[in-house]
Amino acid sequence: MVFKTLSAITLAGLLGLAGCDSDKKLAAIDSGRVDTTSAGIQIGDISLALTSAQLDWVGQQIFRNECAGRFQCLVHWNDGEAFPSLGIGHFIWYPKGVEGRFVESFPALVEYMEQRQVNIPEWLRTLEPFDAPWDDKDDFLAVDDSPRLAELREFLAGTQGIQAEFIFRRARKSLGQIVEATPADQQSDVAARLDALAQTPGGVYAIIDYVNFKGEGLSPTERYNNRGWGLLQVLLEMSGPSDRSALEQFREAAATVLTRRAENAEDPIERERWLPGWLRRLETYKEPPVLKISE
Repeated sequence: MVFKTLSAITLAGLLGLAGCDSDKKLAAIDSGRVDTTSAGIQIGDISLALTSAQLDWVGQQIFRNECAGRFQCLVHWNDGEAFPSLGIGHFIWYPKGVEGRFVESFPALVEYMEQRQVNIPEWLRTLEPFDAPWDDKDDFLAVDDSPRLAELREFLAGTQGIQAEFIFRRARKSLGQIVEATPADQQSDVAARLDALAQTPGGVYAIIDYVNFKGEGLSPTERYNNRGWGLLQVLLEMSGPSDRSALEQFREAAATVLTRRAENAEDPIERERWLPGWLRRLETYKEPPVLKISE
């Protein structure tokens, strides 16, 4: 089973996001170390480690970032987009015939849920082909108060823990790929920056959220004027005085990368409406409050 590769993630901690009792003392979460080896040269290992309470906080923070914690936003269609966004991570789901530049993620989430034997609504599980069943935003809004969409929102509200687990796995899986895709003369610097971020809960949160938010930076279609905006591009942009933390440098680099994306975009909505929200989101990339776990 795929879940077994998450060697030390405790299910109890993840289910805390879905409303289960998380007051008991929980074991530390560690996804296992990621080997970042390129061209036969050992660069180092990177691990993402959080306690169950910290992962709970990360999942809730992502939900606040994407939806301000609003139930209705669990299935939503943004202005200026050709696809709906679903779940706490606003996973992309393309309608039939739509080939967007952004990496689609909702089908992969549902596939992961099937592997984890989650009880998926029958109409969703049997949908063939597995495309978003609305042609455009007007089509979606016409059925926004339908029983089927109500069921889908309830399903996504009740599986927040699994969604957080999926987001965590995606970020962990991407680390070695990102180092591998880095120009050879910068690989050691990028690996060191990732490792520095991975040393604190706030840094791990920034990695997880940014990959979910803007991708790994590896897809050739996620480019404007041949400039990407994913995690790889932020890591390459990072620099600063040695007295500044890796997380502070990451926030500043991410702001530069996202501003560049908005300036390169053909659609002015990115500069006029989206960029201010993106920059506000980066301000959440801080160390979490002290999370107390009862004995």
